[in-house]
Amino acid sequence: MRLFVVSLTRRILNPVMSIAPMTDNRLTPSSQLSLYGKRILITAPRNYAARFAQQIIYQGGLPFLAPTIETCYLTDPAPLDESLQHLNTFDWIAFTSRNGIDALLQRMEQLGLSLASLNHCQLCAIGQDAERLTALGLTVDLSPVEPSPMGIIHELAKKSDIQGKRILVPAPEVIGLPEPDVIPNFIAELNCLGLQVTRTPAYVTRCLDPANYSVELDLIRQGKIDVIAFSSTGEVEGFLKMVNSIDDHAQCQIACFGPYTAANAQRLGLPVSIIAEDYSSFAGFVKAIAAFFKKSSL
Repeated sequence: MRLFVVSLTRRILNPVMSIAPMTDNRLTPSSQLSLYGKRILITAPRNYAARFAQQIIYQGGLPFLAPTIETCYLTDPAPLDESLQHLNTFDWIAFTSRNGIDALLQRMEQLGLSLASLNHCQLCAIGQDAERLTALGLTVDLSPVEPSPMGIIHELAKKSDIQGKRILVPAPEVIGLPEPDVIPNFIAELNCLGLQVTRTPAYVTRCLDPANYSVELDLIRQGKIDVIAFSSTGEVEGFLKMVNSIDDHAQCQIACFGPYTAANAQRLGLPVSIIAEDYSSFAGFVKAIAAFFKKSSL
């Protein structure tokens, strides 16, 4: 509540902050926007889906929400609690997702731990996730140019004193689907750098019941969805549990949020047409989808 009041106060005291930038297109006719009339199925969990949908709407698209997975709090937070109560024993904390950040911060609040205890560690975060931490007054010591876990690896490898350092990796506990290789590969690479790695579950990733999405799946089969957009391998895994064959989505374009998700989607048999080169934000993802349709119309 305190953060909300500060934000509201700033808007009142500085009304100019609420004025839309000159590039804002909220008053532009929809027919002139880059995704006008395009139906885009969002498979991301609801906490990501809201931000993604907003970017699609800004460009005139029609988002359809069908989260194939959800992220939620741990049923047994004891391992996370153990790590949080000994933060001073870690040299680094590597956040690979916004979920990891939010889950860890929420648990710290429940345990009565001060955010200041994170200052004992150096922090890694990816893309706009770094802004989430700096907005709370925390210092992000490493935010890689390549917004991915492998980007963190590339930057840590440049540090001459990294060997032997202790690093905490808040990660998902995956239930009901194969664990994507992103975090296991990340941890393997950290070990190769000589770091002492502690992986701790911070939140749960699990499948959702496909019966919830009979309407959306029918639209896909009828070819009325233009794009199915995946922002993680887990979403791909969840989606494939919902469909019967490749024919179900043969009339849809497949879009992926960056090369790692795309590579895994292709490995799992999806024909990927759109890969976001800028995968630091959903705005970059939407830009890639819009560029695909612009090129197709030429």
